[in-house]
Amino acid sequence: MHPAFTVEPWSVRETYLDLDMLAACESVFALSNGHIGLRANLDEGEPFGLPGTYLNSFYEFRPLPHAEAGYGDPESSQTIVNVTNGKIIRLLVDDEPFDVRYGKLLAHERELDLRAGVLRRCAEWRSPAGASVRVKSTRLVSLVQRSAAAILYEVEPLDGPVRLVIQSELVANEAGGPTQEDPRAAAAMQAPLQSEDFCERDARVILAHSTRRSGLLMAAGMDHVVEGPDGMETVSESGPDVGRVTIATELAPGERLRVIKFLAYGWSSQRSLPAVRDQVVAALTQARHTGWQGLLDDQRAYLDEFWNCADVELEGDTELQQAIRFALFHTLQAGARAEQRAIAAKGLTGPGYDGHTFWDTERFVLPVLTYTAPKAAADALRWRHATLDLARERAAQLGLRGAAFPWRTIRGQESSGYWPAGTAAFHVAADIADAVARYQAAVEDEEFECEVGIELLVETARLWRSLGHHDEGGRFRIDGVTGPDEYSAIADNNVYTNLTAQKNLRAAADAVARHPRHAGALGDDLEDAASWRSAAHDIVIPRDEALGVHPQSEGFTSHQRWDFDRTKPDQYPLLLHFPYFDLYRKQVVKQADLVLALHWRGDAFSDEEKARDFAYYESLTVRDSSLSACTQAVIAAEVGHLDLAYDYFGEAARLDLDDLEHNTRDGVHIASLAGAWLAAVAGFGGMRDHDGNLTFSPRLPARLERLTFRILFRGRRLKVALDRDEATYTLLDGPPLLITHHGDPVEIPADAALTKPIPAAPVRAAPTQPTGRKPARRKSYSATR
Repeated sequence: MHPAFTVEPWSVRETYLDLDMLAACESVFALSNGHIGLRANLDEGEPFGLPGTYLNSFYEFRPLPHAEAGYGDPESSQTIVNVTNGKIIRLLVDDEPFDVRYGKLLAHERELDLRAGVLRRCAEWRSPAGASVRVKSTRLVSLVQRSAAAILYEVEPLDGPVRLVIQSELVANEAGGPTQEDPRAAAAMQAPLQSEDFCERDARVILAHSTRRSGLLMAAGMDHVVEGPDGMETVSESGPDVGRVTIATELAPGERLRVIKFLAYGWSSQRSLPAVRDQVVAALTQARHTGWQGLLDDQRAYLDEFWNCADVELEGDTELQQAIRFALFHTLQAGARAEQRAIAAKGLTGPGYDGHTFWDTERFVLPVLTYTAPKAAADALRWRHATLDLARERAAQLGLRGAAFPWRTIRGQESSGYWPAGTAAFHVAADIADAVARYQAAVEDEEFECEVGIELLVETARLWRSLGHHDEGGRFRIDGVTGPDEYSAIADNNVYTNLTAQKNLRAAADAVARHPRHAGALGDDLEDAASWRSAAHDIVIPRDEALGVHPQSEGFTSHQRWDFDRTKPDQYPLLLHFPYFDLYRKQVVKQADLVLALHWRGDAFSDEEKARDFAYYESLTVRDSSLSACTQAVIAAEVGHLDLAYDYFGEAARLDLDDLEHNTRDGVHIASLAGAWLAAVAGFGGMRDHDGNLTFSPRLPARLERLTFRILFRGRRLKVALDRDEATYTLLDGPPLLITHHGDPVEIPADAALTKPIPAAPVRAAPTQPTGRKPARRKSYSATR
């Protein structure tokens, strides 16, 4: 754990500035609302790790060359753009620029307040000439006013009068950080924005730019309210890539200069320059009308409502208490106001993965949002629906029916240049369908089902029906596809893919039966539904009878096992040190694949099958992906390995706070953070929602004393409180609810709590992990430091 971080239940606090950790902390402290993302760069702009200001889905094209091009290979990719930076507020004290690398930094603290939704900073600095000042700032990206952000910046002298100059800036095409050799890092782009317009008036500046190749148009604006002693002078100026408001004054001891900086952003692929510029002007006017305190109050009210529906309380480990709230906060930030835009793998916290969204949005993030912030989940699925035409085009290009959604994308086109791990990973279609079915079962949103859900289910079912085939024995096979494990590719009958496709086919058939008129408008009828049900019934689920386990895909358990004993610790992640050819033909698992099926299609396995499968794949899984630990935690808890589940829970929850993969600098791992909630709620809470039925089989590890969580379900707000002996279910809102507790159907009354005993966990031999890949043993942490 970074020693500058303290452990607090509702904050992440950095008690001193470590320049070696600057880039990672910029990600950890980043603020977003799903539309605007501000990395936590220092107010003065320098030094920085990676500068970053992002607008959801605002991208530039870049070439995607192929040494040997093949039919259907994408010719270009999309990369998120670091747009106009409005965070910069430079300070000069008696002509000396405030820079933490010069003079003497007497004190420095930053705090991400998870309840207020703000980033606070306090610094005390003595200039090389000996003048001392205290600088305080509070930064906010509004969860209520989608296009707005704001900064409160305050300066006061510490030991004598000072002359101050503040330069508040908008800067486009700012220089970026160092490039990375790691292929997961973002592709660097030089000066992606070209000026379209700039203007200033009083303390307001507007800059407008467009991208050179994708043709997207954006505008950024700033306005100010300045409070200070009489005699201040303010000057505004603007140019193609820089806008600046300069404030000059003198402060005596006891006086303070207070600047409120309002920011607004807007972009469009279709609207005119005047329309986008006017949108920014309107957003600035609204933010200024609301005022700084109003923005703070609205932010707190928004988050109070969220935490009332989503909070997870842990007793016995204050580190994990902090971590899971941090995880939920960033998960919410990633999608709260995305409003029919994608939720990227890094959210809007950094340039990692070029700002792309992947299948893990639907598999890991949307289940959390469905039960805590359902509108955000629906908006993310509406974005998928908006890209259906592109997915249909891609399917037709591949010779398939239905919709083939991209492996990685920003706008909706496939942006992966490596087809074995991209195009062949068709399971993304089933992940989307699963998210649709889950949202509909949990929210019962008929308007969504008719406008969005049915078409997504139908088009993905068409894809599976054309991708698979019935063999001579009447079995429905899906051959030549890639499952979630990225150390395997182009396999036949991947179990996860087939089981999720089976669920997809059945869900589509059920939707057609419920809404025949809407299905008919899409060209489907009950005969098509019967064909889907037939394929689902006949689908192949491989099993190795000799070993008594399910192979990840046909033949997988016959492959040579990877030589883990001869693999050095510094050779992980394997993809950076070994060729894919070698990985693909060995038994080595990058991330949970078959074990992922045990979670999301647990209804297809017996308890004994889950235990045997988990033990087998535990010995092969190296967790070179941040998507693995949370799933291993869930299944470890289910089959009775509670201490192991606790260790995996800690790894998933603290992945970014502890920078466990040494790449938090590129942005936080949204899916792993969402996975921390899954580890707690689906793992120790034992929550499952197969076919819309809410079931719980809770058990706590010895190192946790109590777990309490809240979810939203069918117009109800449910609180589940667990200790080691019993579970108590309480409806905070809504009518009585039928659930299942450890296999027994029970009804939670509307006016009283229901308490049920928790049976002991089954006793099984502890599974083993590959040499050197056992999760760190977690000790409960109950002290605040």
